[in-house]
Amino acid sequence: MRTLREGSRGPLVQLLQLALNRSGIAVLQTDGRFGNATREAVAAFQRRMGLKPDGVVGEMTHRALRPWYTGYLTHRVRRGESFWSISRLYGAELGAVMAANPALAPESIPLGAEIAVPLPFAVVPTGIDYCAELVACCVEGLAARYPALRAGSIGRSALGRPLWSLQMGQGANRVLYNAAHHANEWITIPVLLRFAEELGEAAARGGALMGTDAAELLDYASVTLIPCVNPDGVDLVTGELTQGRAWEEAPCPRSWKANIRGVDLDLQYPALWEQARENKYALGVTSPAPGDYVGASPLSAPESRAMYDYTRAFDPALTLSLHTQGEVIYWRYLDVEVPGAGEIAALFSDLSGYAAEETPFASGFAGYKDWFIQDYVRPGFTLELGRGVNPLPIADFDAIYERVRGVLLLGALVT
Repeated sequence: MRTLREGSRGPLVQLLQLALNRSGIAVLQTDGRFGNATREAVAAFQRRMGLKPDGVVGEMTHRALRPWYTGYLTHRVRRGESFWSISRLYGAELGAVMAANPALAPESIPLGAEIAVPLPFAVVPTGIDYCAELVACCVEGLAARYPALRAGSIGRSALGRPLWSLQMGQGANRVLYNAAHHANEWITIPVLLRFAEELGEAAARGGALMGTDAAELLDYASVTLIPCVNPDGVDLVTGELTQGRAWEEAPCPRSWKANIRGVDLDLQYPALWEQARENKYALGVTSPAPGDYVGASPLSAPESRAMYDYTRAFDPALTLSLHTQGEVIYWRYLDVEVPGAGEIAALFSDLSGYAAEETPFASGFAGYKDWFIQDYVRPGFTLELGRGVNPLPIADFDAIYERVRGVLLLGALVT
């Protein structure tokens, strides 16, 4: 993580401010600007942790804050300790500690064992802007707290950031959900992460999600979530990439859809890519741009290539791609007849209130959904969440999630 000091700004500063509040160091600033109030809060935290109280967040302070970034800490068991005493030590909930460590018998925890201790707050924040570092913290924390979740990476971005994945379940019904192909649609990231947290917690506690038994679902399905296909572009849009790079000159960075090299990742798949190029060239987009540039060739961007390769290896029965704008569900590709897809789209529409519609011709080629339907002849869907100007404000999250969570659940069950 980059060093933060007075004058810094951006989503990593928002994460810092959130972590300080989670740790019990009150900081009234939560706007992503590192002002005097944040500096004083950092110094107070440093004093509490035995660090030099200089108000600068360097490597050692970031390391000390890690539990409040990720939502858990690791504790090495000492003589005489129990799950109950460890829970009291950290103010954690006993059931959460036991659920995070199912391989250990509560009555005889081995001396020296390392256990994950979930801290008393949700891992996934839904009130701050997202960046690549926050995605990494959430993936790490979710996998540590909820044994049903397995963290991994399907590849790397143009700037070398991991393209994180979360996998859960061991059933034969394989489904693959992805978010943030487009940078300024980053609000879709916490949608998938919140779903992972809800399902992971329900499974860990032997409970249900929306009336569906979590353990039974994960016996039936294998679910892979790719919460952020485009981490570099997201960092540009939300302000984490700001210094000393060519993209400083990018026009209107908040409206940036493409990856950091100016390639629109959802126009990169081998499904009549040439037609997509013709459509976008007719609009004057013939070279790297904030959006709508199809790239030099299909799968020339590392992010789209990673999605393509992972999909081929995973072989899903159904895919969902989360975007924003329009509150619609797109479920067709040209005249490809996918058995059951129309009926599933109608179910999704009933659950969410989104209309199931045909993809407009100008947007109907070279997308991830298009390629999946074309090559697999299986149900693939694009969900356009929300309305307004991208990026949608994080204040819209709760309303969006409430409408789509049932679709995410049903998607793992219908095929």
